[in-house]
Amino acid sequence: MMSPFRQIVLVALLASLAGCGNLNPLNWFSNDEVEEPAELVDIQQEVRLRRVWSVSVGNGQGKQFNRLVPAMDSGTLYAASENGTVMAIDAANGDVRWRVRLRESLTGGVGAGSGMVMLGTRNAQVLVLNQSDGEIRWRASVSSEVVSPPQTNGDIVALQTIDDKLIALDVTDGRQRWIYETTLPVLTLRGTSHPIFVGGAVLAGFSNGTMVAVTAANGVWRWEERVAVPQGRYDIERVIDVDGELLLTGNNVVLASSYQGNLMGFDVQSGRIVWGMAASSHLGLAEGFGNIYYANPRSHLVAIRSNSETEVWRNESLDLRGVTAPTTYSNYLVVADFEGYVHLLSQIDGRIVGRVRADNDGVRARPLAVGNTLYVYGNSGRLTAYSLQ
Repeated sequence: MMSPFRQIVLVALLASLAGCGNLNPLNWFSNDEVEEPAELVDIQQEVRLRRVWSVSVGNGQGKQFNRLVPAMDSGTLYAASENGTVMAIDAANGDVRWRVRLRESLTGGVGAGSGMVMLGTRNAQVLVLNQSDGEIRWRASVSSEVVSPPQTNGDIVALQTIDDKLIALDVTDGRQRWIYETTLPVLTLRGTSHPIFVGGAVLAGFSNGTMVAVTAANGVWRWEERVAVPQGRYDIERVIDVDGELLLTGNNVVLASSYQGNLMGFDVQSGRIVWGMAASSHLGLAEGFGNIYYANPRSHLVAIRSNSETEVWRNESLDLRGVTAPTTYSNYLVVADFEGYVHLLSQIDGRIVGRVRADNDGVRARPLAVGNTLYVYGNSGRLTAYSLQ
């Protein structure tokens, strides 16, 4: 199987033709300069995952670098594929409640809430479907491609576009309620974080390294702070995207990570910086056992003691294996990799204590843990539910 470091992107050409380019951080070097990912070594299986059910969802992530992630709402799992298949699945037993095929190339999703299934398309549209039957409720055009899940608070649908705009659409008909724009850097990673709702505000991270809070009802600016400051002479050195999923903690703090930048914690009401440290991650964060977990660009998994810079443990055995964002599940930290292996690490010391292969085509979507079940969506479209054996 092709290593994630051997996928080709025309970074320099895109930048010169379009004035800006979208980068995959795994693809900055020619084949002659590529390092090979670490080979997996045998482990002692201290814990095993048992497959509960499995279904196929269209063509999965397709041939582009998509990260379509399933969403759970009220016991139903909603999943979508790049070629337009959208499904509602009973999370307990895998029964398909409905399936629709849209004539769209889907790149952003899945968002679910308030009776809606929310999706973004390659041709700059947002689609909202009914959770009950999959019928299209409305569609709306936005400024550019949507590559992360739209979100809702029941009043608006908020989304981020790849040209660094935060847009709010009315839930009833999709009309634009407001738009917040930032300055788009010359080069960015291909991806965006998705907005979160908290305390009457919408919070979002952008490719210029900033975190912004605006009032959800009208888009009025509340605060803006920097997660990272660009460094270096060359544009490629100055890429500092905030692309990973934001993490809202129980003490009214939102955590964000940036590529070639920092991990930062902000008070959600005032934007005051409450914690920060230098670290690089273009993936989302996870928390558990008093730790914050992240994966760096080399796929090293790191545990940091909350509200400190103390490194609790680091696991480098998955070097360059293109891991997903981490997820906490029971006593374990879970990631999947480019060959489709799901790895369970001890949250105490970072040892890999369990492993199963979920999809021979690899996994890019962050595993989803709900209660006692772990859901893994492979690149081929295979969606599998696991439980601890």
